[in-house]
Amino acid sequence: MLADIGMVGLAVMGSNLVKNMLGKGYTVAVYNREPEMTEHFMEQNKGEKVIATYSYEDLVKNIARPRKIMMMIRAGAPVDMVIEALLPYLEEGDIVIDGGNSHFPDTMRRTALLESKGLRYVGMGVSGGEEGALHGPSLMPGGSPSAWEEVKPVFQSICAKADGSPCCEWVGENGAGHFVKMVHNGIEYGDMQLISECYQLMRDYLRLSADEMSGIFREWNETELKSYLIEITGNILAKKDEDGSPLVEKILDAAGQKGTGKWTGISSLEEGVPLTLICEAVHARCLSAMKEERVGAAKAYARKIPAFEGDKKAFLEDLRRALYCAKIVSYAQGYTLMRAAAKSYGWNLNYGGIALMWRGGCIIRSNFLGKIKEAYEHNPALENLLLDPYFKGTVEACVSSWRKIVSVAVLCGIPVPAMSSALEYFDGYTTEDLPANLLQAQRDYFGAHTYERKDAPRGKFFHTNWTGKGGDTASTTYQV
Repeated sequence: MLADIGMVGLAVMGSNLVKNMLGKGYTVAVYNREPEMTEHFMEQNKGEKVIATYSYEDLVKNIARPRKIMMMIRAGAPVDMVIEALLPYLEEGDIVIDGGNSHFPDTMRRTALLESKGLRYVGMGVSGGEEGALHGPSLMPGGSPSAWEEVKPVFQSICAKADGSPCCEWVGENGAGHFVKMVHNGIEYGDMQLISECYQLMRDYLRLSADEMSGIFREWNETELKSYLIEITGNILAKKDEDGSPLVEKILDAAGQKGTGKWTGISSLEEGVPLTLICEAVHARCLSAMKEERVGAAKAYARKIPAFEGDKKAFLEDLRRALYCAKIVSYAQGYTLMRAAAKSYGWNLNYGGIALMWRGGCIIRSNFLGKIKEAYEHNPALENLLLDPYFKGTVEACVSSWRKIVSVAVLCGIPVPAMSSALEYFDGYTTEDLPANLLQAQRDYFGAHTYERKDAPRGKFFHTNWTGKGGDTASTTYQV
């Protein structure tokens, strides 16, 4: 008996994906660097159609051609090491699949390498965590196009389903799958930060208890905000420690991160796309990690947040509306980045299809994504989600609440970096005349960087001798 697919790596994600595949009737060959983990997995899954292997050569020999070998291992050098170890045993047409959180330039490089040897490569974003891997994750495959038809049956059978449609579709060539997963993770950073800012306003300004906040998030989960992250926030706030007090209040306020949010921010700078909300969410985690410094600074700049006076129910509705508006901006920025990258790398991304892939299984799954899918089905060339009729109507109806919440937070000294940066982006994007004319004049004054004129065609540049002492020579003009 030969396996339908192989798996390298039997940690939480790898082992759960294998169990998912076994449950769908596939035979899987497994390999782990530590043999005892393979033995433990086999002991746990007695009677299943799983083949234990203890070398890369053994693994390859136990898989039907064209071989499909998936890696669920730590991103970076370990992926290159496994590929190098597998290469001597692979044959033309075989497929290697990386399901880890690899940086998309690495996936582009690896795709080119394997294709040069007559092999195929798939870099696939996997989202959903431990439970998603077992019961149905969101899968975002990209790489060698000819590999899709070979891996499609397996991955579309194990992935999550949204309204009966698989949350797994081909994303695009080389690094497209991992790029889309990277943007997904960046949006995840933004969503989590926005929710946390709402929590802080409820806790520090409204003086609500954890149980009260839990109830509010559960109510919000019955509105347009219905999503996995809102759902688990309600559950987290209800969780009690052994002494009966809210567990969340005992957790140190120093956030960790794995780097995908940082990659998203760097990519936005490279593409010249404003990704302000997600970048602020990354910076907020960095600032939170400076716990000891913050404790000292809080003593040096002591301030007291005033207690709320007024209609709490009305304020909470404003807060819910503000959260929804900021969430729209987060996704608008993420999609703008994907559009820019698709142009740079020649990817033909299906934006509505990406929203569908995120509808189920992944961390940012929400009803909201159905509206994004509809927006791109209505207009595949949509430049920005803020220009879609549904989202435009929503923001226009809620923007006054958004401004009110940000204003209150600023006046009270409560940091809301993601929510406020989203509002600044919205105001900047919807302003016809920004002060960049003065900025360009300054650049031309001190560096002869030139400027365009309103009364001349776009692309024609001018230089002014501002002081009467300069010359006519201008600096080379270029755009990021």
